[in-house]
Amino acid sequence: MGVTSVSYAEWSKSAADPLFSEWLRSSSEPDWTAAVTHPFAMAITRGEVAGADMRRYLEQDFQFVDSFTALLGAGVACADSFEARVPFGRFLGQIATDTERSYFHRALAALGGDLAPPLEPVTAEFQALMAQARLSLDYTLILAVLCVAEWSYLGWASRAEPPLPDNFLYREWIDLHEGEHFRAWVGFLRAELDRLGPELSEERQELVRDFFQRATGLERRFFDMAQG
Repeated sequence: MGVTSVSYAEWSKSAADPLFSEWLRSSSEPDWTAAVTHPFAMAITRGEVAGADMRRYLEQDFQFVDSFTALLGAGVACADSFEARVPFGRFLGQIATDTERSYFHRALAALGGDLAPPLEPVTAEFQALMAQARLSLDYTLILAVLCVAEWSYLGWASRAEPPLPDNFLYREWIDLHEGEHFRAWVGFLRAELDRLGPELSEERQELVRDFFQRATGLERRFFDMAQG
């Protein structure tokens, strides 16, 4: 289960930072720390990933764009208020289908990559988890998977030290997952979990934790795959 296997109610009594999202994150150790400090991710921050390895990584990561976009759409549909729907719609329009899509096309063209390569097993498993969350029409499960995908990437990208690599392949990929707007987006996802999670039944809290832990494990394995 991870370092923290106790229920949220028990954990929150003595936790220094009793946020629901922090319970989820701490429950996902050691995979969480392994993902956000992964040697492959750290090599991206330094611009030291070999071209062939970066190509394989981005080819597989691009296979999430459709599933991720659909999951964002499910967030719009399943959010419990108009104010909660707005950040999903904004991110969907401005980032997922514009800035990030453009980056993938330019990067894979520069690397001679394939937009539709054979899927690695971990890629297929992550797609399946995204589909499971989307088809559940459960807002908190959708949030759990999205939060791992975004918060973990902020986790490694925020470790990049200036100056960033000159090569756009690394610099823009870091910039996409760091900065004021991306931090606000991650903050929104966490805040939604923090708002809704404590009011769930213990059974539902455990289900959200299961999705969060599974997503975190897949993030770690995805970097393992990229490293070869």
